[in-house]
Amino acid sequence: MRIAFMGTPPFAVPTLAALHAAGHDIVAVYSQPPRPAQRGKKLQKSPVQVWAEEHGLPVRTPRSLKSEEAQAEFAALDLDVAVVAAYGLILPQAVLDAPREGCLNVHGSILPRWRGAAPVQRAILAGDAETGVTIMQMDAGLDTGAMRLVEKTPVARKSAGALTDELAEMGALMMVRTLSELHAFIPEAQPDDGVTYAAKIDKSEARLDFLTSAVQVERQVRAFNPVPGAFFELDGERYKILAAEVVHPADTVAGATPGLTLDDALTIACNPGAIRATRVQRAGKPAMDAAELLRGRAIAKGTRLA
Repeated sequence: MRIAFMGTPPFAVPTLAALHAAGHDIVAVYSQPPRPAQRGKKLQKSPVQVWAEEHGLPVRTPRSLKSEEAQAEFAALDLDVAVVAAYGLILPQAVLDAPREGCLNVHGSILPRWRGAAPVQRAILAGDAETGVTIMQMDAGLDTGAMRLVEKTPVARKSAGALTDELAEMGALMMVRTLSELHAFIPEAQPDDGVTYAAKIDKSEARLDFLTSAVQVERQVRAFNPVPGAFFELDGERYKILAAEVVHPADTVAGATPGLTLDDALTIACNPGAIRATRVQRAGKPAMDAAELLRGRAIAKGTRLA
């Protein structure tokens, strides 16, 4: 098929790679423009742009698709279909209507649950037992289009990073399958019940809230790994907890204040229960096992973490 691919972050790369490997004619790759990154603020191309250029695919990086010129350029591609995966720009109706088969989206949730920007993190924070990928026929709404194909996977104790990678690979295979039998996967309207919205993650949410249960704190740890990283502060320094285990989830430790360390092994009281950090990262330092951190920077029993 004659395809335009539209995506930006690492989540989108497996779908682009799978379409390329399947022999589709990818006539244009759209991605968000290079952005200043890291301390030097040097412009950095998106993962999708990097992959596309390495494989000789033409790349376009418009800041918007709202102009008549941008829409005319898109229409001139004479597409069978556009494939979208975490592109990050709103597609105007003229763009949605231009390809003969419309625009298909790889969305990382079981729609209509978790429409929006951060479906993986929100599923983990909510304690969902399962999530998945929906191949959706795009319309003008926010992830409201008809569903072509849905597959599920357990959330288990996966981090957002691991779960995102799994869903990206699932979505890539599902999109190739959908395009190979496009008219066999009849669009099905999303149900009216069960709609939830996955708001974009605010960095302030990553501060660990020990006033909540140990189960919820551990979900925070997984939901914000690898970014922005769930953290506490001690003596003005930020420590990220990258992995943790729940200890006595339903018990309130006698005399323990939430946020207080219960031993010398970074076990932290919650409300109720406690978590034990197993992998951590100090600001500006590499990630390491908690035991290794504590050998170089002891955090004694009774220390209050904020």
